[in-house]
Amino acid sequence: MIDHSTLITYLAVVLGFVFIPGPATLLTVARATSSGIRAGIATGAGVAAGDVFHTVMAMVGISAIIAASAVLFSIIKYAGAAYLVYLGIRAMIEKTPAHPVAGTLAISAGKAFRQAVLTEILNPKTALFFLAFLPQFVRPENGSVMLQLFTLGIIFVVLGLFSTVVFALSASGLGRFLRRNPTVLKWQGKIVGGIYCALGVRLALQQR
Repeated sequence: MIDHSTLITYLAVVLGFVFIPGPATLLTVARATSSGIRAGIATGAGVAAGDVFHTVMAMVGISAIIAASAVLFSIIKYAGAAYLVYLGIRAMIEKTPAHPVAGTLAISAGKAFRQAVLTEILNPKTALFFLAFLPQFVRPENGSVMLQLFTLGIIFVVLGLFSTVVFALSASGLGRFLRRNPTVLKWQGKIVGGIYCALGVRLALQQR
């Protein structure tokens, strides 16, 4: 078991981290604004699923391999960056109806979830973050290291999902207004696409 003082410290650090707007937050807000609350929450859930993957990878040591291999790190990094830029370009060039039918979503929740999962898994910075961050709160004298890593990772995932849902709920109201405004709607795809492209460039420029 994780001792109480370590757990309280970890919770405080993670809560501060997940509520500072970052790439996952921007992705979630972009989806909630352009496609509605279900797509926004699905995006947050996809990010959480990707983080579960990274938790498992940190547990079994695969993240350590990525950290040690500059070539593998670069391959995963550029694949993730290319995917984000691809999503951004698609969002910018796809035509949006001038008068959308009420309730029509730009993207389904299922598709938003799948894209978010893939985007998060292909972010090697997340893998290295889990590898470097989680072990700082592991105490071998408290029992199984694997179990402690898993517990810490799941806590991070749950709190991260909570924060993205909060951001999605906040953005959905704005999204409903934007979808009823033809002028703003015309530029919506370009703005969302720009966010994706910017995140892709940011990922490509990250160093190990």
